[in-house]
Amino acid sequence: MPSIRLGIVGKGGVGKTTVAGLVARAYVERGQRVVAIDTDSNPNLGLSLGLTLAETEDVPVLPRSIIVGSGGSTTADRLIAEYGRETPAGPTLLSAIRVAEAGAGCTCGGHATVRGMLADALSDVDVVLVDMEAGLEHLSRSGGTLAYADVLLVVCEPTRKSVLTATRTSALADELGIPVTLAVGNKAQSAEDADFFADTLNDNGLSLAAVLPFDPQIAAADRGGADEDAVTPAALTAAVEQILAAVADTRAAVG
Repeated sequence: MPSIRLGIVGKGGVGKTTVAGLVARAYVERGQRVVAIDTDSNPNLGLSLGLTLAETEDVPVLPRSIIVGSGGSTTADRLIAEYGRETPAGPTLLSAIRVAEAGAGCTCGGHATVRGMLADALSDVDVVLVDMEAGLEHLSRSGGTLAYADVLLVVCEPTRKSVLTATRTSALADELGIPVTLAVGNKAQSAEDADFFADTLNDNGLSLAAVLPFDPQIAAADRGGADEDAVTPAALTAAVEQILAAVADTRAAVG
């Protein structure tokens, strides 16, 4: 499989980080080498990849001053080797941004570092997955944090506000030149929820990659700090496989 740069975005509270963790695990299970980059200023992706809270908080933050691809001696591979941490789920985790004190300034440097890493070819990495902070701000930055992504996954829950955010996200992604944007429906509790995703996303010009069912075991695992993978039901696993298949199909279609 050719290397892929995958951004995962969505409105706050839609389950974006949980979906990012499930997708990253699925690629590892297919034998792919995965680097997962957490760009949330309140980073939690490590928890979804099987790290403890203490281990997640101990992941070093990528230096704000380094822009990969700027002609300097620091390469993306070197950053991964120095700052990456292996996770029980398999992906190597990088932490790009963390807000640990009030009044510390903006996170522009961290976003620029991620953009540079996506621009810089990672010859031995099959999948670079970026779990973005909730909202749209990262797409409006100068240059766009995800400007070099191959595919954008927009996670939605079955509400009109969530779909509206996805629609706005898709429009900004088009302006940045991201080749493929796919919607992922999450937390569906009924056939009506699944129909809502299909109808409203289609009406707004978004392709639906898959619908992930709500599962109380995942919510319970999250509350208790347990490994989400240990309780992932078969229906959820099948939906994640549909996401990977949709990503592969759309990438092939656009060349």
